[in-house]
Amino acid sequence: MPFLDPLCFYFRMLEKKVETFNMNRVIEDFEEMSRNADQVQIQTLKDILLKNHSAIYLKNFGINETTTDPEAFKALVPLVTDFELEPYIQRMVDGDTSPILTGRPVPAISLSSGTSQGRPKFVPFTDELMENTIQLFRTAFAFRNREFPIDDNGRALQFIFSSKQYTSTGGVPVGTATTNVYRNPNFKSGMKSIQSLCCSPDEVIFSPDVHQALYCHLLSGILFRDQVQYVFASFAHGLVHAFRTFEQVWEEIVADIKEGVLTSRITVPSVRSAMSKLLRPNPELADTIRTKCLSLSNWYGLIPALFPNAKYVYGIMTGSMEPYVKKLRHYAGELPLVSHDYGSSEGWIAANVTPRLSPEEATFAVVPNLGYFEFLPVSETEKEPVGLTDVKIGEEYEVVITNYAGLYRYKLGDVVRIIGFYNKTPQLKFICRRNLILSINIDKNTERDLQLSVESAARRLSEEKIEVIDFSSHVDVTTEPGHYVIFWEVSGETEEDVLQDCCNCLDRGFIDAGYMSSRKCKTIGALELRVVERGTFRKVQEHFLGLGSSAGQFKMPRCVKPSNGKVLKILCENAVSRFFSTAFD
Repeated sequence: MPFLDPLCFYFRMLEKKVETFNMNRVIEDFEEMSRNADQVQIQTLKDILLKNHSAIYLKNFGINETTTDPEAFKALVPLVTDFELEPYIQRMVDGDTSPILTGRPVPAISLSSGTSQGRPKFVPFTDELMENTIQLFRTAFAFRNREFPIDDNGRALQFIFSSKQYTSTGGVPVGTATTNVYRNPNFKSGMKSIQSLCCSPDEVIFSPDVHQALYCHLLSGILFRDQVQYVFASFAHGLVHAFRTFEQVWEEIVADIKEGVLTSRITVPSVRSAMSKLLRPNPELADTIRTKCLSLSNWYGLIPALFPNAKYVYGIMTGSMEPYVKKLRHYAGELPLVSHDYGSSEGWIAANVTPRLSPEEATFAVVPNLGYFEFLPVSETEKEPVGLTDVKIGEEYEVVITNYAGLYRYKLGDVVRIIGFYNKTPQLKFICRRNLILSINIDKNTERDLQLSVESAARRLSEEKIEVIDFSSHVDVTTEPGHYVIFWEVSGETEEDVLQDCCNCLDRGFIDAGYMSSRKCKTIGALELRVVERGTFRKVQEHFLGLGSSAGQFKMPRCVKPSNGKVLKILCENAVSRFFSTAFD
């Protein structure tokens, strides 16, 4: 069977946006691409280079219109990070319309969440990336819908938030990746074609006040409760935050429904007007919701209680979102948790084509025409990257991407493990960000190591019926020797000896040989646990939203570096108790 040219697939996707969604055809397209992943990769790179060969960046390395071979491309163009590309992207932000990274000026610039580096970074956003988004959403939806069919008149309760775009001094629209997607005119038609109408009015999605928007998302979902087929947020953190908020405001929502009058807390005129059009006095629905809420035990099964026809809960639940899965499962009851697809602000990479797998087991199949992918072995960093179809099962790699938006051999910073293959395209599992987050001398602990340590200590806390709401960390080298500081926000008060046990457990939870030997010989000081006031991590989120992050795109920073002084100040000023480990005394 001939392979599917990615350019042809691109135009077929354009055609499909106005067609009735054909689940089997979308799955067949992916099957065909994945069977010919190696050929699709060659053709995709050729198409990227043909579109962008006039870019100044590529010309600097000797790329021209005749360069289409992957080996020639890799021989000429070096591996890079955002640091090397930042000056080029800044020129684009400043309004330079010459072909800097792409063959033609980009229509917009995306802002990353900024949680990894303490500040958002700029990423080019193009029409091709928008088409990639629609393609990936359709592909993933096809596989989900095969497993969890939704009704033709179904709606989705989607906790999506579109922050404002602004225009740079150079005249270029700038917004978060989610904002650039949601504000694109093709987004709504793309969602309609896969039967995923949002419960909330557009005015809620585009509200300048995220707190008012969240309240209205919850209210809208309940007004359409019988039509809700699934519940979605970009990240598990967003889902947990939404239903924690519901615990606090549910009686106010019930009052709104009963009286048919919107609460005075909603002050944005456009949002108030749109929501008021949905509200009518409905005492029966109000009583139903009140009865449901009062009948729940510690809010277990809240989501199916509110939305009786929901088939699943959907969002990114892997990597740094894993700590929220336990609480989300509590809210979801028996509803399946389906992991969202794998991507980043730089672009989409892989789709969840096995949606019945739990978040802990979830894998993602690389979509071969979304970019040209290489994989840099983690265990032997001196080696060159290998191609998409040359990866080995069980090995870990850093993802390297070349895409239509001007990123060439760009090291994404994500470490993935190859779990298997879907036809010829790899199925991968996200492991962690590559950069070391906790290190003083010979110790090397990643975000994943921190997460495992916290999970271990949280089990001791759960014996007291208390949970860790959120956490972060910091390396304190202002003292000699330096030591790790872990910040915890917990759900209730407990005895000091319990928290001391947790502190010791955190310390023992870092099993890196360099860390353990350094602790034993006292070249790293005792780990410190600082418990912060309730609401502290909400303040951290507010800080990043103030920098331009989208509420739907926000990820809590797991390590706060000294350069991120504002966040460190928030955490330190809100600490209410401190404990030092005695695990290695």
